[in-house]
Amino acid sequence: MIGISPDRPDSHQEFAAKFDLPFTLLCDPNKEVMAKYGAWGEKMLYGKKMMGVIRSTVWVGPDGIVRKHWKRVSKAKIHPEKVLEALRAG
Repeated sequence: MIGISPDRPDSHQEFAAKFDLPFTLLCDPNKEVMAKYGAWGEKMLYGKKMMGVIRSTVWVGPDGIVRKHWKRVSKAKIHPEKVLEALRAG
């Protein structure tokens, strides 16, 4: 599992340590990879359109094929369980 954001490496290290993350966090300061996966783009925040990080999850199999793409995740608290259900179901 890999996480990606435009944040700085030192910020990633602090975040990973704080939450004891069991996966690697990658930096994408130019947001190129994030944009390709729909994780960077136009969104609404407090009624205003702006560019920013779009919370999403992409399940990529060991063969490099996208198995499932959860776009614009709105319920962050229940989302991890939904992803685990999909992974367990194969």
